[in-house]
Amino acid sequence: MHRRNMLAAIGAAFVAGCSRIGESKWFEALVDGAEGWHRGIHRTLGAGRIALAPEYQPSDVSPSFRGNGTTEIDRPDYKAALASGFPEWRLAVTGLVDTPLELSLDDIRALPQRTQITRHDCVEGWSAIGQWTGPQLSSILALAGVRPSAAYVVFHCADILGGAAYYESCDMDDALHPQTIIAHLLGGEPLPERNGAPLRLRIERQLGYKHAKYLTGIELVASLDGIGLGKGGYWEDRNGYQWYAGI
Repeated sequence: MHRRNMLAAIGAAFVAGCSRIGESKWFEALVDGAEGWHRGIHRTLGAGRIALAPEYQPSDVSPSFRGNGTTEIDRPDYKAALASGFPEWRLAVTGLVDTPLELSLDDIRALPQRTQITRHDCVEGWSAIGQWTGPQLSSILALAGVRPSAAYVVFHCADILGGAAYYESCDMDDALHPQTIIAHLLGGEPLPERNGAPLRLRIERQLGYKHAKYLTGIELVASLDGIGLGKGGYWEDRNGYQWYAGI
């Protein structure tokens, strides 16, 4: 079957509410194709554009990894989802993609996983080292099929601050970076609420406010105009934080 037709078939399964796709041969074939796609993308990027953030040893992991910003979502629907292990949680992949997706946590776990031990640097001046596990964002984007006009990835979140939904964004270089993952485990355990359960972004070459928590959606866009207040992130819109927070 032609790759585009296979993507369309997978997309139809997601639209129909298939939450067991991770067990199917179709999914295995698509993942194999996706892996080849993002390996090829990484090879085409120059070495300077995929410079890795430092990684550490298990002995370096901080005794506890503090929460920051939003550490609790005080909504009945979220509390119920947290108590039951998020069986109905979905990560939507929309925008400039060939095949919009809705990924369950089982789907996320069925993808190839990357575990990395990295240092989290907060704009407030503190740091911590944690072990994170999840699929590379590039794998998820390969499943959806990124259109050539896509220039940015916007991350939509469940937490509401000051009446506005938290969001963040990055360009395609950071989206395709091998250390950019959608983490569901911290220290080998499901993410605690304070750290963004059930899913958070790890974008290891940038400061902590870029690591969006409580992820509900990934949107591919050509421009950040019209997203939030147009500056690329919740704190960028309000406090003048830099959109690119490289470290």
